[in-house]
Amino acid sequence: MELERIGPPLLAGERETLRAFLDFHRATLAMKCQGLTDEELRRRSMPPSTLTLLGLLRHMAEVERAWFRRVINAEDVPLIWSETSDYQEAYDPTGSTGAEAFEVWQREVEHSRRIEREADSLDVTGHQPRWGEDVSLRLVMLHMMHEYARHNGHADFLREGIDGSVGV
Repeated sequence: MELERIGPPLLAGERETLRAFLDFHRATLAMKCQGLTDEELRRRSMPPSTLTLLGLLRHMAEVERAWFRRVINAEDVPLIWSETSDYQEAYDPTGSTGAEAFEVWQREVEHSRRIEREADSLDVTGHQPRWGEDVSLRLVMLHMMHEYARHNGHADFLREGIDGSVGV
């Protein structure tokens, strides 16, 4: 499957720009994982780290679900792979295939996109129980960009260690 990553618009409103940057970062993670076998997706980075591309996909599915569905949309849904609300649990790729993790991640991204598009404005708020505070959709979108950008840096190093691919 060929993925397309579209750069954010140079001149656009706030919401369109935030949406485009978040989708750009989502596509970057997908591209870093594209074309790899399950074994390659499970390949760990430098010891003692146990970080893998498969773990990153699983983690980002949890993060999408938590911020958009649980916080902004107030859905009472459990996390996917984390039984204790410890998002670190999702990094363990045991028992998952790349296809399964990618499908779950894509499904959560689609839920997130729907929630964002249906929101009246970026000022819509949800409650973040871990902080005990209300947060805006604007903050959530910016937080998600930060989360993806940081992990895409990890994904760069992981992918380079697997097959030498850099950039994208």
